[in-house]
Amino acid sequence: MAHDLRLGVNIDHVATVRNARGSGYPDPVRAGVLAAEAGADGITAHLREDRRHITDDDIARLAATLTVPLNFEMAATQEMLAIALRHRPHAACIVPEKREERTTEGGIDAAGQQERLAPLVGQLREAGIRVSLFIEPDPRQIAAAIQLGAPVVELHTGRYAELHGVEPGDGAEELRRLTDAAALAAKNGIEVHAGHGLTYDNVGPIAAIPQVRELNIGHFLIGEALFTGLGEAVRRMRREMDAAR
Repeated sequence: MAHDLRLGVNIDHVATVRNARGSGYPDPVRAGVLAAEAGADGITAHLREDRRHITDDDIARLAATLTVPLNFEMAATQEMLAIALRHRPHAACIVPEKREERTTEGGIDAAGQQERLAPLVGQLREAGIRVSLFIEPDPRQIAAAIQLGAPVVELHTGRYAELHGVEPGDGAEELRRLTDAAALAAKNGIEVHAGHGLTYDNVGPIAAIPQVRELNIGHFLIGEALFTGLGEAVRRMRREMDAAR
């Protein structure tokens, strides 16, 4: 079934649990298959340079196994470019990466790194891989994405997620920034995705932004899966998203 608003499920933290014991389980590839069966439109996996969760073998098996699109999150490095070109995922999302961070802490500075990013974007596109840039909801970053020829941007919703629901009205300004950025990107022919820190409680206003075509959600869903099962967690998120449209 084609959805007006797609749900991409990030399975990185299934690998985090596996790696905590150095075992072969739980298997992130199995999680990807189960998420797809429950209604996920795609699967996202971030191969970090330090391999703290997803591994090279995971990417190879995901690329060979999934029947839904694989979104390969990658740092802007030659190593990750080579891996993307080897496996040819449906999509590659270029994200910032710092070894000391627990998780991705913000969007990539596309405006300040155009010279570095341009060759990567070009080579990925030439290989038939859909390129997205994970950016802040900032007009400067949208302008850089346009200049780089990126067909997709993923707007970082982390700040919105931190503020939402703390006090009445909290997060409203960040939601406005996201809404304005989505409209600006779409006006210039860029497909808009969004993600980071989204939960059942805060996903509605983001899902309601008409220009947003895809949400990528991971950590929360894997956490909920401990209590309800991954299939039910995905199905409920799908319902929350659909209700907002």
